[in-house]
Amino acid sequence: MSIDKETARKVAHLARIEVKEEALEPLAGALSNILDFMEQLNEVDIEGVEPMTSVTPMALKKRKDVVTDGGYPEKILSNAPDAREGFFAVPKVVE
Repeated sequence: MSIDKETARKVAHLARIEVKEEALEPLAGALSNILDFMEQLNEVDIEGVEPMTSVTPMALKKRKDVVTDGGYPEKILSNAPDAREGFFAVPKVVE
């Protein structure tokens, strides 16, 4: 598929990107190359290939879900600039 100068101008307008007149022709060429590459990717046979989430197979490390004695809220809140009723107090940001 080939993109012409007018289509490149329209794409730039829709993307709200200011493109100078002399840059429209190279932009049209770059967009055409992208579309050609996408068409080339559509020709690849991917039958039986499972989608990947990573290029290396690995499992995330997980910590054990165990009950502990908890944190130490008094020690933690002692460093807070403003703590009320066992919680960090922050300024109101929404009216």
